[in-house]
Amino acid sequence: MFEPQTASGKVLWHFTMSLDGFVAGPGHSMDWMTGTTFRPGLIEEYTSTTGAVLGGRDGWDAYPDPSGIYGGAWQGRLFVLTHHPEDATPTEGVTFLNCGPAEAVRIGLEAADGKNLEVFSPDIGRQLLELGLIDEIDLHIAPVLLGDGVRLYTNPGGPPIRLRGVGTEDPLGSVDVRFRPA
Repeated sequence: MFEPQTASGKVLWHFTMSLDGFVAGPGHSMDWMTGTTFRPGLIEEYTSTTGAVLGGRDGWDAYPDPSGIYGGAWQGRLFVLTHHPEDATPTEGVTFLNCGPAEAVRIGLEAADGKNLEVFSPDIGRQLLELGLIDEIDLHIAPVLLGDGVRLYTNPGGPPIRLRGVGTEDPLGSVDVRFRPA
């Protein structure tokens, strides 16, 4: 079961993730997603409900192309949160922010104009989660084990973060997935 995405001005931490919890491979590589299929209409769902995107500098430096979001199907404001905007290459449609994550969310939501602000950064997402500023976490689990790379969430020594399922019969129930080696 899934609940379609809606454009309701929420802060959405959104990733495709490997079964072992990585959202990018080593060096932010994304080639591991090649061959992964998604349900029909998924890209259109996100392109129509996303008003702005907030990412981090590491991801931007690995993929400095705002026209690549959703395979080029999405057009909108892209914000890159960085401690060093002065050494970022100016790029049309990209605003480099040097502020706290809460201020970045305020700026992004204003730019999203009633649509969702998507967060494409594990580190920024973790910070926003700690601040209570993530409305939803939306994951697409790819049938692959990476074993190394950029994890969705790391917080060594921190407490567990309890979540509630959206669009599920039991919001506290586990999610069952089954795979076989290809």
